[in-house]
Amino acid sequence: MGELDAIDPALHDAYRLCRDLNAEHGKTYFLATRLLPSNKRAGVHALYGFARMVDDIVDVDVDSADVELETPAAAPIGTSVSQSDRDAAAKLDVLEQRVRNALGGGVLGSSRSDRVLQALADTTARYSIPHEYYFAFLHSMRMDIPGTPMFKSRYRTMAELDEYMYGSAAVIGLEMLPILGTSTNIADAARPAAALGEAFQLTNFIRDMGEDLDRDRIYLPTDELEAFGVDEELLRACRRSGRTDARIDRALAHLIAHTRAVYRDAEPGIDMLAPSVQPGMRTALLLYGGILREVEDGGYRVLIERARVPQWRRVSVAAPRLAATGWTMVRERARLRRPSLERA
Repeated sequence: MGELDAIDPALHDAYRLCRDLNAEHGKTYFLATRLLPSNKRAGVHALYGFARMVDDIVDVDVDSADVELETPAAAPIGTSVSQSDRDAAAKLDVLEQRVRNALGGGVLGSSRSDRVLQALADTTARYSIPHEYYFAFLHSMRMDIPGTPMFKSRYRTMAELDEYMYGSAAVIGLEMLPILGTSTNIADAARPAAALGEAFQLTNFIRDMGEDLDRDRIYLPTDELEAFGVDEELLRACRRSGRTDARIDRALAHLIAHTRAVYRDAEPGIDMLAPSVQPGMRTALLLYGGILREVEDGGYRVLIERARVPQWRRVSVAAPRLAATGWTMVRERARLRRPSLERA
C-alpha cells in the first residue's frame, strides 16, 4: 500500500487524518517519516494518530480528543481530583473499549477519533501488530492522570521510570517493527527498537522539564537529581526566576550522558531493519539526539526555554539521507527486476 492509496474512500480519509495530525504536531518525527518508503508511511501515521489522540485526552484537550462521555465522571467522596482529570480517566476507559471494538472488527462511526481507530485497526491487521502493545500504552497513560490507581507525578528511580517508559515509549518502537520490516529475526530487533523509543522519551523529558514542572510532573528520577544537590524547591525557584544553577546543569549533563548510552544501545538495531527504511530511522535518531546537543549548547536552560533543533540543521541532517533513501530504493528495484540464475 502506498502512503494514501487505500481503495476504500473512508479508509483513505482515515489515513489522511493521521498523516495531518503527524504533520501538525510531530514536526521532527514527520520529517523522518518522509524519508520512509511510501508504502510504510501510512501505517506509521496511524500509530502516531492513535498516540496523539490519547495524548489529547491525558492533556485534557477536549476538542482534539473527540471522545465523549454521556455524563461527567462522578467524583468519589472526599476526592480532591479535578473534574477534568476525572473526565480524562473516564474517557480513557471509554477509548480502551472502543480500541478493543475496532481491533475486533466492530463497526466504527465517522467521528475524528473513529477515523483514527479505523486506520489503526487496518494497520494492526495488515502488519499483525500484537494488540497488547496498545493496552500497555494506555496503562502508562493512566499513570499520567490524577485519581487513577496507577497515577504517578514523580519517579524515585530509573527503574520506576522504566515501567512508565515501557508503555509510553518502548512499545512504540515494538509496534513499528512489523511496519518497517527487518532483515533479521524480528525478536532480535525488538530490544534495540524498544531502546530507541526509550531514548526518544528520555530526550523529551529533558527537553520538556520546565513545561512538565508547570503541570506538576517531574519525570526525571529524583534520586538522579538529588545526587547533584537538586531538589524540587530548587527546580521551582529556577523556573520562577528564569535563572540557571550549576547543580541543575551537572544533573542534566549526567542524564544526557545516560540518554546517549540508551541511543547507543538502540543504534545497532537500525542495521537490523529493512534497508529501505534505514535512512529514515537514522535521521530520526540523529534529529532527536540533536535535541540533546541543543540543550547543551543552550546552557541547559530547559527550565527557561524549550530546546529546538533549528530548521537548517534538520534539513542538513535529512537531505543526504533523503538521497540515500532514493538510491536504496533504486538498487532494491533493480535487484527485484534482475532475473535470478535459477530462471536464466
